[in-house]
Amino acid sequence: MELHGTGFILRGWLDGDEESLQKHADNPNVSTYLLDRFPYPYTMNDADKWVTYMRHQKKQTNFAIAIDDHVCGGIAIDLTIDANSKWGEIGYWLGEPYWGRGIVTEAVKLLTDYAFKNLDVIRIQAGVFGQNAASMRVLEKAGYIKEGIMRNAIIKHGKVIDKHMYAILKPE
Repeated sequence: MELHGTGFILRGWLDGDEESLQKHADNPNVSTYLLDRFPYPYTMNDADKWVTYMRHQKKQTNFAIAIDDHVCGGIAIDLTIDANSKWGEIGYWLGEPYWGRGIVTEAVKLLTDYAFKNLDVIRIQAGVFGQNAASMRVLEKAGYIKEGIMRNAIIKHGKVIDKHMYAILKPE
């Protein structure tokens, strides 16, 4: 499955993505506002494990952001279960050389549309670290609405941070 944006493609993870993945992911400015499950430093071993794991997705929910066949970021919908089974949480990252070009905003719009059409979700939400104003703007430009702030909800590098919650509902 490929989703085409302006100058980029959202696609599945492929053998050969490891080198460009590691190059763009191994940046403290990238990992600053991501969950700790996104390692820093980001090694070739991390990249190898990730691509191998992602190649076996049963349902396409995690996409590489590729420009000229080189991975420069990632975007995904994490689906929830049980009583929360009709919503997912979107997350994304992009290599620093590509920041400020509107790529992530367009990627969020593409993945949101894909999710509503293909993943049986009625709500998509995103949690944003309190200092990450750029990510908040991305979500707002993509049609997400801030629903609230979870105070002292995240601990990153020993610092307690607020989490801003955004969401979008499936159009009726």
